[in-house]
Amino acid sequence: MPADPPPPACPITGEPAEARVQTVSARLLHDLWRFSHGVAPTPLRRDGPRTGLYRSPCGLMFFHPRVEGDAAFYGGFYRYWQVHARIGRSAAERVEYRAAAAHVRPGDAVLEVGAGSAAFARHLPAGARYVGLDPHAGEYLGAEGIRAETVEDHAARHPGAYDVACAFQVIEHVAEPRALAEAMLRCLKPGGLLILVAPLWPSAITRVPNFALNAPPHHLTWWNERAFAALARVLALEPVAVERLPPTPHQGPIHWMARLSPVRVPDEGPYFRPRWRWHLSLAGAYLLARLANAVRPLPRGAGPMDVMLVARKPPRR
Repeated sequence: MPADPPPPACPITGEPAEARVQTVSARLLHDLWRFSHGVAPTPLRRDGPRTGLYRSPCGLMFFHPRVEGDAAFYGGFYRYWQVHARIGRSAAERVEYRAAAAHVRPGDAVLEVGAGSAAFARHLPAGARYVGLDPHAGEYLGAEGIRAETVEDHAARHPGAYDVACAFQVIEHVAEPRALAEAMLRCLKPGGLLILVAPLWPSAITRVPNFALNAPPHHLTWWNERAFAALARVLALEPVAVERLPPTPHQGPIHWMARLSPVRVPDEGPYFRPRWRWHLSLAGAYLLARLANAVRPLPRGAGPMDVMLVARKPPRR
């Protein structure tokens, strides 16, 4: 009988995973995306291998293999849900934007990775200079200083150019989160601030059964305070803040789905199952959440659903 393969390495620390939480079939992932979001999860194939979900000793949850969504996937997904328009409508209430902007001083040069429609720029103090990067900028190219560049390309052309580099709900989408943070650091001046925000595990988003939005090829890693602290440690950064952010009304539908779902997903998993009860619970929770959210934006006692890292790049010695 062949031996089990060794556990995959944590994408932050390189340590072997301490546990495999579950595996998910490519067929299930493919069907969840097609039926709940109207898009094929390319480049994942329906007849492809199973994907494992692992827990790292540092607290990070990560899928393996980590396959990022391609341009076709995100183009279809963003059109189906009008993602950029939704972010723009909720920009004023988004706690992560306000929390990050509090660390920006007038006159600072600010870089945002994964800028979308540059909604964060509206929160910056007067005099701050903003550049947003989005390889799939589309209609927003050129608006509010948005450039269709990757952060790696930008870092090669503009090393040490920024006082603040931030990314909101981006790091969980990339196969190599540590490499993303390292590229952002190359853009920072000595003493500059790295600000990252990601969905929190465990939270309402991980308690919705069969929730494709929190699965490959969209979300490849799940974060918490321990995971962000580990990222700061391996990059030799000085943590300024590692904290959970309070919920905001734009997150209401997910909070209501977790609250109203007949299937309650435990924090330790499993999170995905090819069972009709789980599928029907997802559909029912979505319909009930739309009704509840129209009456009350957040359920009573809703907890944090995002976690933020603010860390300082070491000064030049």
